[in-house]
Amino acid sequence: MTYQDTVNWMFQQLPMYQNQGKTAYKANLDNTYQLADYLNHPENDFKSIHVAGTNGKGSTSHMLASIFQEAGYKVGLYTSPHLKDFRERIKINGKEISEPFVIDFIEKHHGFFESNSLSFFEMTVGMAFDYFSKEKVDIAIIEVGMGGRLDSTNIITPLVSVITNIGLDHTQFLGTTLEAIAGEKGGIIKSNVPVVIGETQPETGFVFNELAKKNNSKIYFADKEILAIPESDLKGNYQQKNIRTVIQTIKVIKDKEFDISEEHIKNGLLNVVKNTGLKGRWQILQEQSKIICDTAHNKEGLNYVMEQLKDENYNTLHMVFGVVNDKDVDSIIPLLPKNAIYYFCKPSIPRGLDAEELRHQFMLNGFIGNSYSSVKEAFKTAKLHATKNDLIYVGGSTFVVAEII
Repeated sequence: MTYQDTVNWMFQQLPMYQNQGKTAYKANLDNTYQLADYLNHPENDFKSIHVAGTNGKGSTSHMLASIFQEAGYKVGLYTSPHLKDFRERIKINGKEISEPFVIDFIEKHHGFFESNSLSFFEMTVGMAFDYFSKEKVDIAIIEVGMGGRLDSTNIITPLVSVITNIGLDHTQFLGTTLEAIAGEKGGIIKSNVPVVIGETQPETGFVFNELAKKNNSKIYFADKEILAIPESDLKGNYQQKNIRTVIQTIKVIKDKEFDISEEHIKNGLLNVVKNTGLKGRWQILQEQSKIICDTAHNKEGLNYVMEQLKDENYNTLHMVFGVVNDKDVDSIIPLLPKNAIYYFCKPSIPRGLDAEELRHQFMLNGFIGNSYSSVKEAFKTAKLHATKNDLIYVGGSTFVVAEII
């Protein structure tokens, strides 16, 4: 098979939450443990940091990877979802996994995947761990896909666990309260492994304290620590919380056989995009007419980004906006600016919410805009209408951003 044939098979033949949603979710780790055993437990061959949370876990993971790279280490990075190419999920020192490795891994284990009905995410986690093991990385930064307790990445025993924050997202799987969701994400806390919590929240602090006590894990709340906050090339005021989380994590892990200086931290934070290739976080695509895209897609994430948007100067705001069909649209509508022209669109995945349906929900709340046949059509129209002093914002879903980058 060619690389494209291989990726198409992965996407089409096996359940993939990114595309299908709830039907692809598996509420246990049985298959992952079975796969790890079959692959001779590659997850035990490298040191790791495990990163969970509702928002910020991707940025936090990339910041951590960048700092370790600046310190001269060989760094694996596993994240999800990808924007353009599947290989974005698995990187070493910012370089994506090779096409031949992806092809060979799938061809070699094709029969096992099919006979055991492994999901897209399960096989991808297995591929990442096998790749990091074979390439002998010094450390791997592993981002949770969804939740924590039952996420396929949760077979690792990291040097430190990180939970950025808790918000009401994926409630059909993780629970309908912040306490319940904290319990699921707190499932990555391991026995005698320290844990860094990025944001202290009244509804969740006691959950994490109880889990840490139960696991004899030292717990740190990054926003309560006295930390100097360096600058980063990842723009957006909301990144300040992620930077604090990263700094505290580095403080914890420096005692574990890694030589990381203040200069490494400074340069790592200033070169996240260059070192890791991260895209889609308050990314400025064009200055005139200014175009900004951001992958924020839930209530908490969009709240941060819309606050940041208020700091921008423009004549007219153009919002290219689309969401997936399991999104609680009513919860995000109040966060979005009414003094804007909206270009509603459906991301090109089965989970995408119909653009006309999205427009209807917004119109009921007094918003102005039209629906378009595709993200690209909506974006093209917005660019035609925008003058040089206007601003175009593209977001609502990772998949909307992916189509215009």
